Amino acid sequence: MPLNYSLNYSRRLTGRTRTQPANRQLGCMLAFIAGAVNAGGFLAVQHYTSHMTGIVSAMADQLALGMYSLVAVGLSALVSFLLGATLSTMMVRHSRQRNLHSEYALPLLVEAGLLLCFGLLGSQISGFNGYYVSATVMLLSFIMGLQNAVITKLSNAEMRTTHITGVITDIGIEMGKLLCPGTGAKVPDRSRLRLLAMLALCFFIGGVSGALGFKHLGYAATVPLAVTLMALSIIPIADDLLDYLRQRGRRR
Repeated sequence: MPLNYSLNYSRRLTGRTRTQPANRQLGCMLAFIAGAVNAGGFLAVQHYTSHMTGIVSAMADQLALGMYSLVAVGLSALVSFLLGATLSTMMVRHSRQRNLHSEYALPLLVEAGLLLCFGLLGSQISGFNGYYVSATVMLLSFIMGLQNAVITKLSNAEMRTTHITGVITDIGIEMGKLLCPGTGAKVPDRSRLRLLAMLALCFFIGGVSGALGFKHLGYAATVPLAVTLMALSIIPIADDLLDYLRQRGRRR
Protein backbone atom coordinates (compact mmCIF):
# COMPACT_ATOMS: atom_id res chain seq x y z
CA MET A 1 0.00 0.00 0.00
CA PRO A 2 2.68 2.61 0.83
CA LEU A 3 4.49 1.71 -2.41
CA ASN A 4 1.35 2.12 -4.52
CA TYR A 5 0.66 5.43 -2.80
CA SER A 6 4.19 6.66 -3.57
CA LEU A 7 3.93 5.61 -7.21
CA ASN A 8 0.57 7.29 -7.66
CA TYR A 9 1.81 10.41 -5.85
CA SER A 10 4.71 10.70 -8.28
CA ARG A 11 2.35 10.26 -11.25
CA ARG A 12 0.02 12.88 -9.84
CA LEU A 13 2.78 15.47 -9.31
CA THR A 14 4.77 15.09 -12.53
CA GLY A 15 2.59 13.04 -14.87
CA ARG A 16 0.75 14.18 -17.99
CA THR A 17 -2.68 14.49 -16.33
CA ARG A 18 -2.74 17.71 -14.31
CA THR A 19 -4.87 18.94 -11.41
CA GLN A 20 -4.68 22.27 -9.64
CA PRO A 21 -3.71 20.75 -6.25
CA ALA A 22 -0.91 18.75 -7.93
CA ASN A 23 0.33 21.85 -9.75
CA ARG A 24 0.43 23.82 -6.52
CA GLN A 25 2.21 21.09 -4.55
CA LEU A 26 4.82 20.69 -7.26
CA GLY A 27 5.19 24.46 -7.50
CA CYS A 28 5.95 24.76 -3.79
CA MET A 29 8.49 21.91 -3.99
CA LEU A 30 10.23 23.51 -6.96
CA ALA A 31 10.23 26.92 -5.26
CA PHE A 32 12.02 25.33 -2.30
CA ILE A 33 14.57 23.70 -4.61
CA ALA A 34 15.13 26.95 -6.53
CA GLY A 35 15.68 28.88 -3.30
CA ALA A 36 18.17 26.27 -2.12
CA VAL A 37 20.09 26.21 -5.42
CA ASN A 38 20.17 30.00 -5.65
CA ALA A 39 21.44 30.51 -2.09
CA GLY A 40 23.89 27.60 -2.20
CA GLY A 41 25.17 28.76 -5.59
CA PHE A 42 25.81 32.22 -4.20
CA LEU A 43 27.95 30.79 -1.41
CA ALA A 44 29.82 28.72 -3.99
CA VAL A 45 30.62 31.46 -6.52
CA GLN A 46 29.18 34.73 -5.11
CA HIS A 47 26.64 34.95 -7.93
CA TYR A 48 22.87 34.52 -7.85
CA THR A 49 21.67 32.43 -10.75
CA SER A 50 17.88 32.33 -10.68
CA HIS A 51 16.63 35.89 -11.30
CA MET A 52 17.64 37.48 -14.56
CA THR A 53 16.50 40.99 -13.58
CA GLY A 54 19.33 41.39 -11.08
CA ILE A 55 21.82 39.82 -13.46
CA VAL A 56 20.94 42.18 -16.31
CA SER A 57 21.05 45.19 -13.97
CA ALA A 58 24.44 44.08 -12.67
CA MET A 59 25.70 43.69 -16.24
CA ALA A 60 24.71 47.29 -17.01
CA ASP A 61 26.56 48.57 -13.93
CA GLN A 62 29.62 46.45 -14.67
CA LEU A 63 29.69 47.57 -18.29
CA ALA A 64 29.58 51.21 -17.22
CA LEU A 65 32.44 50.57 -14.78
CA GLY A 66 34.54 48.74 -17.36
CA MET A 67 34.35 45.38 -15.52
CA TYR A 68 34.11 43.41 -18.73
CA SER A 69 34.97 40.00 -17.31
CA LEU A 70 31.98 40.23 -14.95
CA VAL A 71 29.78 41.36 -17.84
CA ALA A 72 30.80 38.16 -19.63
CA VAL A 73 29.84 36.06 -16.60
CA GLY A 74 26.45 37.76 -16.45
CA LEU A 75 25.89 37.29 -20.16
CA SER A 76 26.76 33.61 -19.88
CA ALA A 77 24.18 33.26 -17.08
CA LEU A 78 21.51 34.99 -19.17
CA VAL A 79 22.17 32.85 -22.24
CA SER A 80 22.28 29.67 -20.14
CA PHE A 81 18.94 30.47 -18.49
CA LEU A 82 17.48 31.08 -21.95
CA LEU A 83 18.86 27.80 -23.29
CA GLY A 84 17.53 25.91 -20.28
CA ALA A 85 14.03 27.29 -20.84
CA THR A 86 14.32 26.53 -24.56
CA LEU A 87 15.37 22.92 -24.01
CA SER A 88 12.62 22.41 -21.42
CA THR A 89 9.98 23.67 -23.84
CA MET A 90 11.32 21.49 -26.65
CA MET A 91 11.15 18.39 -24.42
CA VAL A 92 7.59 19.18 -23.34
CA ARG A 93 6.44 19.75 -26.92
CA HIS A 94 8.23 16.61 -28.17
CA SER A 95 6.54 14.54 -25.46
CA ARG A 96 3.12 16.04 -26.17
CA GLN A 97 3.40 15.19 -29.84
CA ARG A 98 4.02 11.56 -28.86
CA ASN A 99 1.41 11.52 -26.10
CA LEU A 100 3.98 10.56 -23.45
CA HIS A 101 3.31 10.44 -19.72
CA SER A 102 6.63 12.14 -19.01
CA GLU A 103 6.19 15.47 -20.79
CA TYR A 104 6.89 17.35 -17.55
CA ALA A 105 8.94 14.66 -15.84
CA LEU A 106 11.71 14.56 -18.45
CA PRO A 107 12.96 18.14 -17.89
CA LEU A 108 12.87 17.57 -14.14
CA LEU A 109 14.94 14.41 -14.54
CA VAL A 110 17.49 16.37 -16.58
CA GLU A 111 17.56 18.99 -13.81
CA ALA A 112 18.09 16.24 -11.23
CA GLY A 113 20.99 14.79 -13.22
CA LEU A 114 22.70 18.16 -13.53
CA LEU A 115 22.25 18.91 -9.84
CA LEU A 116 23.67 15.50 -8.98
CA CYS A 117 26.73 16.15 -11.16
CA PHE A 118 27.22 19.53 -9.48
CA GLY A 119 26.92 18.00 -6.02
CA LEU A 120 29.30 15.12 -6.70
CA LEU A 121 31.88 16.90 -8.88
CA GLY A 122 31.77 20.52 -7.70
CA SER A 123 34.44 20.16 -5.06
CA GLN A 124 36.76 18.41 -7.51
CA ILE A 125 36.61 21.13 -10.17
CA SER A 126 36.53 24.12 -7.83
CA GLY A 127 40.32 24.36 -8.04
CA PHE A 128 40.15 25.42 -11.68
CA ASN A 129 39.74 29.09 -10.82
CA GLY A 130 39.95 30.37 -14.37
CA TYR A 131 36.81 28.64 -15.57
CA TYR A 132 35.07 27.40 -12.44
CA VAL A 133 32.99 30.50 -11.66
CA SER A 134 31.71 30.92 -15.22
CA ALA A 135 30.99 27.20 -15.61
CA THR A 136 29.12 27.04 -12.30
CA VAL A 137 27.06 30.15 -13.05
CA MET A 138 26.17 28.76 -16.48
CA LEU A 139 25.21 25.35 -15.10
CA LEU A 140 23.01 26.68 -12.29
CA SER A 141 21.38 29.29 -14.56
CA PHE A 142 20.65 26.58 -17.13
CA ILE A 143 19.02 24.49 -14.40
CA MET A 144 16.89 27.40 -13.26
CA GLY A 145 15.74 28.18 -16.80
CA LEU A 146 14.87 24.53 -17.31
CA GLN A 147 12.81 24.43 -14.12
CA ASN A 148 11.05 27.75 -14.60
CA ALA A 149 9.84 26.78 -18.06
CA VAL A 150 8.42 23.48 -16.77
CA ILE A 151 6.32 25.02 -14.00
CA THR A 152 5.24 27.87 -16.30
CA LYS A 153 3.94 25.46 -18.94
CA LEU A 154 2.22 22.97 -16.65
CA SER A 155 0.49 25.71 -14.64
CA ASN A 156 -0.46 27.78 -17.71
CA ALA A 157 1.77 30.61 -16.45
CA GLU A 158 0.03 30.70 -13.06
CA MET A 159 3.30 30.08 -11.20
CA ARG A 160 6.98 30.92 -11.34
CA THR A 161 9.40 29.25 -8.95
CA THR A 162 12.91 30.54 -9.57
CA HIS A 163 12.36 34.15 -8.50
CA ILE A 164 9.74 35.93 -6.39
CA THR A 165 9.53 39.46 -7.83
CA GLY A 166 6.38 38.57 -9.73
CA VAL A 167 5.11 36.54 -6.78
CA ILE A 168 5.43 39.48 -4.39
CA THR A 169 3.78 41.78 -6.95
CA ASP A 170 0.83 39.40 -7.28
CA ILE A 171 0.55 39.15 -3.49
CA GLY A 172 0.33 42.93 -3.38
CA ILE A 173 -2.40 42.91 -6.05
CA GLU A 174 -4.47 40.33 -4.19
CA MET A 175 -4.02 42.17 -0.90
CA GLY A 176 -5.13 45.38 -2.59
CA LYS A 177 -8.30 43.62 -3.74
CA LEU A 178 -8.93 42.42 -0.19
CA LEU A 179 -8.36 45.80 1.44
CA CYS A 180 -10.23 47.81 -1.17
CA PRO A 181 -12.89 45.61 -2.81
CA GLY A 182 -14.70 48.36 -4.71
CA THR A 183 -17.98 48.17 -6.57
CA GLY A 184 -17.90 45.93 -9.61
CA ALA A 185 -14.24 45.04 -9.02
CA LYS A 186 -12.89 41.52 -9.32
CA VAL A 187 -13.46 39.36 -6.26
CA PRO A 188 -10.24 38.77 -4.29
CA ASP A 189 -8.90 35.25 -4.85
CA ARG A 190 -7.97 34.02 -1.38
CA SER A 191 -6.86 30.65 -2.71
CA ARG A 192 -4.41 32.33 -5.08
CA LEU A 193 -3.17 34.57 -2.30
CA ARG A 194 -2.42 31.51 -0.16
CA LEU A 195 -0.59 29.89 -3.08
CA LEU A 196 1.54 32.97 -3.70
CA ALA A 197 2.39 33.26 -0.02
CA MET A 198 3.39 29.58 0.05
CA LEU A 199 5.61 29.98 -3.02
CA ALA A 200 7.41 32.93 -1.43
CA LEU A 201 7.75 31.11 1.88
CA CYS A 202 9.04 27.91 0.25
CA PHE A 203 11.60 29.89 -1.75
CA PHE A 204 12.81 31.58 1.44
CA ILE A 205 12.95 28.35 3.46
CA GLY A 206 14.75 26.68 0.57
CA GLY A 207 17.25 29.55 0.53
CA VAL A 208 17.97 29.18 4.24
CA SER A 209 18.28 25.39 3.86
CA GLY A 210 20.55 25.71 0.84
CA ALA A 211 22.82 28.23 2.53
CA LEU A 212 23.09 26.14 5.71
CA GLY A 213 23.54 22.96 3.69
CA PHE A 214 26.36 24.42 1.62
CA LYS A 215 27.97 25.88 4.73
CA HIS A 216 28.08 22.52 6.51
CA LEU A 217 28.10 19.96 3.66
CA GLY A 218 29.56 21.86 0.72
CA TYR A 219 28.53 20.81 -2.77
CA ALA A 220 27.00 17.58 -1.49
CA ALA A 221 24.09 19.66 -0.18
CA THR A 222 22.56 19.55 -3.67
CA VAL A 223 22.48 15.74 -3.74
CA PRO A 224 19.25 15.45 -1.66
CA LEU A 225 17.62 17.98 -3.99
CA ALA A 226 18.63 15.89 -7.00
CA VAL A 227 17.37 12.68 -5.39
CA THR A 228 14.02 14.33 -4.61
CA LEU A 229 13.58 15.43 -8.22
CA MET A 230 14.52 11.96 -9.45
CA ALA A 231 11.98 10.34 -7.14
CA LEU A 232 9.27 12.70 -8.38
CA SER A 233 10.01 12.28 -12.08
CA ILE A 234 11.04 8.66 -12.52
CA ILE A 235 7.58 7.01 -12.43
CA PRO A 236 6.04 8.78 -15.48
CA ILE A 237 9.24 8.01 -17.38
CA ALA A 238 9.02 4.35 -16.32
CA ASP A 239 5.37 4.32 -17.48
CA ASP A 240 6.49 5.47 -20.93
CA LEU A 241 9.19 2.81 -21.02
CA LEU A 242 6.68 0.09 -20.10
CA ASP A 243 4.27 1.32 -22.78
CA TYR A 244 7.08 1.18 -25.33
CA LEU A 245 8.01 -2.37 -24.33
CA ARG A 246 4.35 -3.49 -24.54
CA GLN A 247 3.96 -2.01 -28.00
CA ARG A 248 7.19 -3.61 -29.13
CA GLY A 249 6.01 -6.97 -27.77
CA ARG A 250 2.72 -6.71 -29.70
CA ARG A 251 4.56 -6.02 -32.95
CA ARG A 252 6.47 -9.26 -32.50
